[in-house]
Amino acid sequence: MSTSQRTRIKMCGFTREADVLAATAAGADAIGFVLYPPSPRHVSLERAAELARLLPAFATPVLLFVNDTAERIQAACAAVPGALMQFHGDEAPEFCEAMSRATGRAHLKAARIPLSEVADFDLIKFAHLHSQAQALLLDAHVDGYGGGGKTFNWSLLPTNVKAHLVLSGGLTPANVADGIRTLRTHGLSLAVDVSSGIESGKGLKDAEKIQQFVAAVRAADADLP
Repeated sequence: MSTSQRTRIKMCGFTREADVLAATAAGADAIGFVLYPPSPRHVSLERAAELARLLPAFATPVLLFVNDTAERIQAACAAVPGALMQFHGDEAPEFCEAMSRATGRAHLKAARIPLSEVADFDLIKFAHLHSQAQALLLDAHVDGYGGGGKTFNWSLLPTNVKAHLVLSGGLTPANVADGIRTLRTHGLSLAVDVSSGIESGKGLKDAEKIQQFVAAVRAADADLP
């Protein structure tokens, strides 16, 4: 298996030190912190910075925002060195790009895909509008914002998306391999993002599920030609 085929893994919604350490020990490439107060996985900026300091070299912190202010976003980036920004709300491309310029940080943009109308979501157009994003995070559209632990029909997405893709939404150790096989060649590259699928409760990660998830991703990679 070549390095380019290794599926990168982001794990999101961390609130406890032990969970961050378990995820990085298992091989997670990125660790996400939710800075959206209505979320049950929300942490304060101070807590996110504290947890991010546990990350080893080359493990990337990701700060998740939902329709936040420029001032709060810039303050968060200043407090967490090296963090990527993940915009998970209705942020316009121009706003996301302005934040990247202001902070010097790359950003991810969530594409909130309707569960019942996957084929009607114009991912090609969305990718064009958000062409400056480092990657597009494909998540199921649920009431409110943030992850809802729901999957959508991956096979209905277009196969020629000119963007790096991150599959999210309802992933578990049991289904992540199917997601990787389905979407591996749909974009420029594919990564995966998990939150509820590695939890024992909202914001409470389970070390065994973390290990099972990573093992499932690696097994899927190993099966590729």
